[in-house]
Amino acid sequence: GLGSSWDLAPDYRSILSISDEAARVRALDQHLSTRSYVQGFSLSQADVDAFRQLSGPPADAQLFHVARWFRHVDAILGGPQTTGPPCGPPASRGRRAQPQWAPPAGSEPCQLRLYNSLTRSKDVFVPQDGKRVTWYCCGPTVYDASHMGHARSYVSFDILRRVLRDYFKFDVFYCMNITDVDDKVTGPARRRSEPAGRNGRDLSSCSLAGEELDGRVQVLLAEAKDLLSDWLDSTHGSEVTDNSIFSQLPKFWEAEFHKDMEALNVLPPDVLTRVSEYVPEIVDFVQKIMDNGYGYASNGSVYFDTVKFANSEGHCYGKLVPEAVGDQRALQEGEGDLSISAERLSEKRSPNDFALWKASKPGEPSWPCPWGRGRPGWHIECSAMAGTLLGASMDIHGGGFDLRFPHHDNELAQSEAYFENDCWVRYFLHTGHLTIAGCKMSKSLKNFITIKDALKKHSARQLRLAFLMHAWKDTLDYSSNTMESALQYERFLNEFFLNVKDLLRAPGDVTGQFEKWEREETELNKCFYDKKAAVHEALCDNVDTRTALEEMRALVSQCNLYTAARKAARRRPNRALLASVANYLTHMLKIFGAIEEESPLGFPVGAPGTSLSLESTVMPYLQVLSEFREGVRSIARERRVPEVLQLSDALRDDILPELGVRLEDHEGLPTVVKLVDRDTLLREREEKKRVSQPEGTWPGVC
Repeated sequence: GLGSSWDLAPDYRSILSISDEAARVRALDQHLSTRSYVQGFSLSQADVDAFRQLSGPPADAQLFHVARWFRHVDAILGGPQTTGPPCGPPASRGRRAQPQWAPPAGSEPCQLRLYNSLTRSKDVFVPQDGKRVTWYCCGPTVYDASHMGHARSYVSFDILRRVLRDYFKFDVFYCMNITDVDDKVTGPARRRSEPAGRNGRDLSSCSLAGEELDGRVQVLLAEAKDLLSDWLDSTHGSEVTDNSIFSQLPKFWEAEFHKDMEALNVLPPDVLTRVSEYVPEIVDFVQKIMDNGYGYASNGSVYFDTVKFANSEGHCYGKLVPEAVGDQRALQEGEGDLSISAERLSEKRSPNDFALWKASKPGEPSWPCPWGRGRPGWHIECSAMAGTLLGASMDIHGGGFDLRFPHHDNELAQSEAYFENDCWVRYFLHTGHLTIAGCKMSKSLKNFITIKDALKKHSARQLRLAFLMHAWKDTLDYSSNTMESALQYERFLNEFFLNVKDLLRAPGDVTGQFEKWEREETELNKCFYDKKAAVHEALCDNVDTRTALEEMRALVSQCNLYTAARKAARRRPNRALLASVANYLTHMLKIFGAIEEESPLGFPVGAPGTSLSLESTVMPYLQVLSEFREGVRSIARERRVPEVLQLSDALRDDILPELGVRLEDHEGLPTVVKLVDRDTLLREREEKKRVSQPEGTWPGVC
């Protein structure tokens, strides 16, 4: 039956007789303020009738009693339109409705912005096809050893590529070319060999045939080899007709380039293109540009009509460096040393026109084509190869800063003339210059540094850290100060990793790894998340690795302060928290390419390919040795045996450093064992001896 509230029905009847709903709700609120309708309340028929006359809870927050009564009745009946028996169970046994839920306001996510040379500003990066990114990078012209200028460009792009792929989780398709057909290749390739049809021997063999020449002639030829090569080339170079002669030199230097990139831990491209392999596609590309009205043949060569292109609707010549259009010196450098004769220049309709296809003279590489035998122009190669693989529009095109004009501006013009669009490249990225101690790198200044020479002085990680500590689009000065900063950063992080490894090796049960957090742990964890957010913001801001590394350094500094405070209080730091920080830093350094191997935590130890096995194999034995040494030292101190203490110190200071092992004694705490590079430990030992030597005395002299 109905609840026991029928005595209130007359009041309800007067309320229900009010025709205006707003007035009826106000009267109901007045009535409900005088009675209990929740605790121990049972429904009456009058409650049901009043409830069903309402379309919903009142919107006016002042009608508190009606709103509360409505929720209570609704929980029992299931809504104003519910049909069924006119009575319900007591409220204490009825089902209650969940309160309304609202999502948190949150914050705007940080968006990746890249410095786009097409706008000279940082633009939000939006790929054309979801998370897929198509990327073309201008590769090297392979006629000599790769130098630090190459490293500046390709290591920087490797960092950008890794960050987009591994941090921002883009699906990057990375294409790079090798320029093996170029005026810079032609001359050196000819000079390495005598002309075909003579004896076909490499000129350098003359200086190596010691059995045929006496020592003095051999030395003379060796010293005069460059002069003789130039003379032979000028005299007989035009007799070269075999294209294979022009492939031997670039093939050798391409192999050396790939070795250098591997040594620098630069990821190989997803696809690599060579000009010599794409000549048919280049010919077709040139022909279509002519068919579209933007190219013209002249004396066996084909030129791009810059005036026609610039005056065409929807096209613009000189998108990247419009102020450089008309710079004849830059244009002639782009045409190549063999293509700037007065005769060649007179073939153009406009001085700004550039070669799509060059007619070959005797002694130059050549392929058949509709305009006569010739070879590709410099700019057309990238357009044809990238267009073949990436289509009418790519997301990213990259190259060195000095390639903006004329190379990349000409690439844009001829490609958009081919595809008849104005968006061949969406984002153009250019890496900054590299200087050597403030000067431009040049053989004439004797500051030309090959990658192999640089790797003899510093590791690939140290070079990469130097690049990471500078903005990728700005000039980087390769100097002793730059490298010292990188070395200090590496040492700073490595010491933190070694300390965390030692902490994690300490014995403990499973539950012991979860320790109660005090105020210090909470504060360090907040710092950890703040620094992670700061690193993310830095990477969103044009992949600002310099700021990211500084935030990581600040995080390690806070961890070191926390660890020192815990040790001062004779308390072990929280292992799980420090391990989380160390794992995050390891993860970021792997993304940056600064950790070359699958090291679980920190920098690898030992030679490449041996780090995991070395550390996991020897550390248990070193730990036993350290504990044994501690026990012996303790007994020696108790029984006052200084000779044993001296032997213990000699083990720490003289013997183990020779094996790449550092022992760190801390009063009242276990000895810390670290695997460190042997040369580093020996330098540390010499520095300690130098500092401890009294002023004005010589080592070994009393």
